[in-house]
Amino acid sequence: MMTQEEYVHRVLELKRQGWSVTEIAAEVGYHRATVSKWLKQGGPPPKRAVNRDVRVIDDRWAKRVDELIAPPSKLLSTSVFEIISAEGFTGSYPSVVRQVRARRGPRFRVAPQVSVPIETGPGEEAQFDFSDCSARGRQFGIGDTLWCFGSVLCWSRHLFWWFTTSVDREHTMEGLLRHFEAAGGIPKVARTDRMGALGTSQGKRFTLHAPTLDFASHHGVEIKACQARDAKRKGKIERPFYGLEASFLEELAVLGPPSSLSELNAASARWLSERVNGRVHATTKEVPAERLDIERRFLSPLPRRRYDTAYAEPRRVHLAVPLIYWKGVRYSVDPSCIGQKVACREEVDAGDLTITWAARDVGRHQIAPPGSPEVWDPIHRKAAEAAALGRTRPALRLVGPDKPTPRPPDPYAEFDVETPDLAYRYGSLS
Repeated sequence: MMTQEEYVHRVLELKRQGWSVTEIAAEVGYHRATVSKWLKQGGPPPKRAVNRDVRVIDDRWAKRVDELIAPPSKLLSTSVFEIISAEGFTGSYPSVVRQVRARRGPRFRVAPQVSVPIETGPGEEAQFDFSDCSARGRQFGIGDTLWCFGSVLCWSRHLFWWFTTSVDREHTMEGLLRHFEAAGGIPKVARTDRMGALGTSQGKRFTLHAPTLDFASHHGVEIKACQARDAKRKGKIERPFYGLEASFLEELAVLGPPSSLSELNAASARWLSERVNGRVHATTKEVPAERLDIERRFLSPLPRRRYDTAYAEPRRVHLAVPLIYWKGVRYSVDPSCIGQKVACREEVDAGDLTITWAARDVGRHQIAPPGSPEVWDPIHRKAAEAAALGRTRPALRLVGPDKPTPRPPDPYAEFDVETPDLAYRYGSLS
């Protein structure tokens, strides 16, 4: 609809310059009959006004929308619509979009250059990456370090999230494995960026580490890395991270943050099932969960044995004290294995350390934060103290509260030794 200002500055100005109605209509992009009617009526009709009593977004809902999108909130229109619908709003999603856009302006801008989507067939490719959510972790009180592992099947658009505390190789493999298990199969290619935990970059070449190759061989998947500064090549996982921050985590911040990492993962699983994988995708125009049923037939089956993603390294027990050093903290073991080499194992995000020696457990502990004091098992401490006291000389032990144990008799006290003749041995002493 042309505004009155545009009419005055364009239509009337062209008419004063002697342009015909047909020429003006071609210039401004309207039908010649419309331009002719505007000239006869003195301008375009005013904007249609809706009675406030029949508006879908009345004063109550307009105030509620303003509260939800007030800075520093970054809620998207989808999240605003979900929240007020749960509170009783019966209007449509487009009406909420118009209200939010009128208050905050458009969300997207024109791209600087044209891009073409990359199409892949069923079971051909998955993309994965990490997103730093540490600021949200501190805001929720979960911890200073929080990462979200994201993975998506490119054809079905089935999305998977897993929140964790590290981006090392073990956590990356565990995240991939959990997505394979959730999808029910393994794609041909798993694409990501040039992660230092998975390989080494040298120019344009990216060489996978030996454990990464072992993981890929075990699952029959090819792990490919994008070129440097080529984030669009894995845009199918990059774009959902925007919704992670601006929609899912923002909703949690508004409605109530989780109290633990497990609660956060449970909330994300429900959110993905209801709001992403269970709804029509904007690009495919189909439900990802339904497309996954089709794509699952093209995925390779999971191996019978689950790949071991745990931290497993040997350690040497101290020669005098039954302690081993693990990730900045000393943990106790059975005193019987002092000086021996033991096997240490920590499951990813399990928080437990298991120590074995000669095929038996010699220690189990809860993982303590780096820099914590020595972690002792009461049984280990009692056995170590008993062993230490067993090596103490009996003469130092006490029989009563203040009475020492009598010394044993001197075995050499029964022998008489003749006094040596020093004058004969060393000559005259005079």
